[in-house]
Amino acid sequence: MDSKPMGMTGRLADFIVNTRSSDIPSEIFEHAKVAFLDWIGVTLAGKDDPLVLKLIELEETMGGRNQATIIGHGQKKTVAQAALINGSASHALDYDDSLIPFLGHPSVTLFPALLALCEWKQKSGRDFLTAYLIGLKTGVTIGSCAGLDHYLSGYHGTSTIGTMASAAACARLMGLDLQKTVYALGIAGTQAGGLKLVFGTMCKPFHAGRASQIGLISSLLAQNDFTSTDNILEGPSGFFQTLKGAVNEEVVKTLGQTWVIENLAQKYHASCHATHSPIEASLAIVQREKLPLEQIRAINVFVSQTALSAAFKNEAVTGLEGKFSIPYCVANALLRGNTGLQAFTDEKVNDEPIKNFLAKIHTHQDPGITALDARVEVETRDGKTFSAYSDIFKEIPELAIKKEKIKAKFSDLSAPFLGPRKTEDLFKRVSDLENVSDMGKLSKLML
Repeated sequence: MDSKPMGMTGRLADFIVNTRSSDIPSEIFEHAKVAFLDWIGVTLAGKDDPLVLKLIELEETMGGRNQATIIGHGQKKTVAQAALINGSASHALDYDDSLIPFLGHPSVTLFPALLALCEWKQKSGRDFLTAYLIGLKTGVTIGSCAGLDHYLSGYHGTSTIGTMASAAACARLMGLDLQKTVYALGIAGTQAGGLKLVFGTMCKPFHAGRASQIGLISSLLAQNDFTSTDNILEGPSGFFQTLKGAVNEEVVKTLGQTWVIENLAQKYHASCHATHSPIEASLAIVQREKLPLEQIRAINVFVSQTALSAAFKNEAVTGLEGKFSIPYCVANALLRGNTGLQAFTDEKVNDEPIKNFLAKIHTHQDPGITALDARVEVETRDGKTFSAYSDIFKEIPELAIKKEKIKAKFSDLSAPFLGPRKTEDLFKRVSDLENVSDMGKLSKLML
């Protein structure tokens, strides 16, 4: 690149290329290992989802070299196919992590491509974690500049922002120079897409897989001198001008200074993150007041337009739609208490007691709420009203507690497939990931 002042795209590329692994605090790596452990668990749990099996069938028709593991299926595909399939599997159950400034789900767009590349090119665990953290920070920077206008205009940030984040992470892992990294971002940016209208269908998890795959392919093309624009983000008719957003200098200045991963929110309910605060606030009222459910006359849930644009299914017919229905998620939590995978089946969503209870639950947009927090008011038959507030993104546990919770979740999701001994072995390997010299050996544990 020439010596003229760099725009935002160039400055991101400089961060991607020149950040040293030693510049990243050790605690940040610990957060990344927790995120990876959670990702493995949700990927194994989602491996047999119908959309995953359809993607495997498609790739078997396409053929290709055996380069990277398809998690849980005892087979390998090309790195691009592995990124697509594993990325889609990890988001199939909507049980994966979220990050507000990323405008979606980061890990499902980053880990699939990076794991495939690491296995193919025999990269180390430290290289893997460093690339993940750099890709995550790149995505957060772009997402913060794109802002809620981007998300509320109908774009799925997991897809649009994830595509760019994956390209950044893969470019770093592959050791691309500054110009090629700029081109990788440009190649990825021109392919960014994904609409929220498809939430509740197979296309939502497909977004995650495609974002991961596009980022990987973009970096491979750039490595081979495939060209693009130098200003995909800030340029006229570029990413921000077309898809909403603008360069925010204060956000860009945080590159290399903050990592944000400590705010990554793992899920403990197997549904859209926009349903979690309503679940927690509703449970808090019933538990605090020791309120019998038959005494409830109405439940009013107040949330933001952002939440309603994500979890917009008032009436769910399928288990998948139930994940995007605030009324169903609240009703299920109160009536059954189990908000894990078993709650989101076609049978459970259409259960008669649930259907009857849903008539009491009403969602409302509150202009004073802008993120994914919620206020819930419960009216009783004797005229009393109880309220509670929850913001699950401000209730993230500290690292030590998060490690315990995610280990338990990982064991619960992985043991049915891997067995207790292999699950524990994989946990130990991930806990010491920065000292793993060849990620391909770790991938063998997930075949």
